[in-house]
Formats: sequence, structure tokens, C-alpha cells
Amino acid sequence: MRKNLYIQVVCFIFVSMQSKFIYTRIYQDLKKGIQGGSYKAGSLLPSENDLCKTYQTTRVTVRQALDELKKEGLIYKEHGKGTFVKAEMRSLGLLSFKGFSEIVGEVYKVKTLLLQPPSVQNFPNELLYELSSEEKQNQCIYLERLRFADDEPVMLEKTCLPNTLLTITLENITEALLSEGSLFKTLQNKFQVEITGLEQAIRAIESNKLTTQYLKVKFKSPILYIQRRYTTNIKDFYIYSILYCNTNKYAISNTF
Repeated sequence: MRKNLYIQVVCFIFVSMQSKFIYTRIYQDLKKGIQGGSYKAGSLLPSENDLCKTYQTTRVTVRQALDELKKEGLIYKEHGKGTFVKAEMRSLGLLSFKGFSEIVGEVYKVKTLLLQPPSVQNFPNELLYELSSEEKQNQCIYLERLRFADDEPVMLEKTCLPNTLLTITLENITEALLSEGSLFKTLQNKFQVEITGLEQAIRAIESNKLTTQYLKVKFKSPILYIQRRYTTNIKDFYIYSILYCNTNKYAISNTF
């Protein structure tokens, strides 16, 4: 009886080691094929059934190898279609102090949806930066925009312009913004306000109902939250932005 038990345990260990060897081989073969270009970005990998036949193994072992490749961001699965090679994540230069249209528009088709037209109101309570007494007294010109890259919503932006320059009024900023399409170009061309630098604070947060709706992400999924203070060529005139960024399909890079 003891002898039989010993034989069963040895066989079990042998089978486990064999499965691990096959799983490692499948994983390494597929990874080598992806990185070497045998499987192009967007191409369909062999089905689980085909991999089972090729390696003479079980679906459990095949799925273990595929799950490892998925964790590394090399593949993705579509229900009912199969497993595909993931394209390299494209990048958006959203950490640059240049404008969205200027940076992102160099590579992607950009579009802006004006969610809230410019209006004079108090600065948002969530603003991190300390305001001067003049800024608080004169409030800000506030607007909200949804920014798109190739028709994908990638950024919800809240912008605050101190209401301290007599040349910038609600009427002329709205008119100029709609005609120019870019806030920074509008400020430079119409009001001689140029961006000279940037401070920013960045952290990850969970999406709420508002950002879920506009950025088309899952509720409470991670998004990038950025607060900015832009310096300008005009002394003590700062521009403030609060950004919510969808990074599901695009990396967020730094471009100067």
C-alpha cells in the first residue's frame, strides 16, 4: 500500500513538472514570435485548440502561457474572436507645457468639445495652488472642454483665467476661442499673452460619474489627475488647469 502511494506521488510530481515545462515553452515561443515580428501587431495568434494540438497539452496549460503574455501587455483577447497581438501603446505629449492642439495635433486628429462656455465665477475649491488676493477678488474666467485624439476622448480639462486683464472679456475670449480653436494661440494672437513655463502636480485617482461619462471609462477605473499653473510673459498672471486623462489606449509622455 505504501509502495503504491509513493508511485502515485512521484507520477503527480512528474506530470506537474512536465506541464510547467510545456507552459514555459509555449510562453517563450509566442513571446519570441511577437518580439521578432513573426506575429505582427494586430494579428491573430493561433487558437487555444491549435496550440493544444501543436504542443500536445491541455487548455489549462495553454491559457496559463497566454495569461502571462497578457499580463506583460503583449496580447489581448476579444470574446468570440480570439487572441491578438497588442500594438505598441501610442503616446500623447500631455505633460508638455505647450497646448493640446499644438502637441497632440502633430500626430493625431484632434477635436475639442466646449462643455461649458467661458463664464466669470469663483476659482474651483479643488485648486491646489495658492491664489493672490487680486485673483480671489476678481474671480476667474472659467471654461470646460473635452479633448479628443482620433475621435477618442482623452482629456477633460477645466481652465481658469484670472479675470484681471481688461482686454480679456467673456465676449472676446469666447469669439476668439471659437475661431482659433486653441486657447493658447488665442491668448497669444489676440491678447499678447504667451506661456513661458509650467508647474504641475500629478496623481492617479478613480473615475467618478462625470469622468466616466465623458472619458468613456469604467466607473472607479484609474485615470490620471493633473493640476497645472502656467506662467506667462505678464507678471503675476497665471493660468490654471485641472485635467482628467484617459490613459487606457495612450501613454502620457513629456514633450518640450
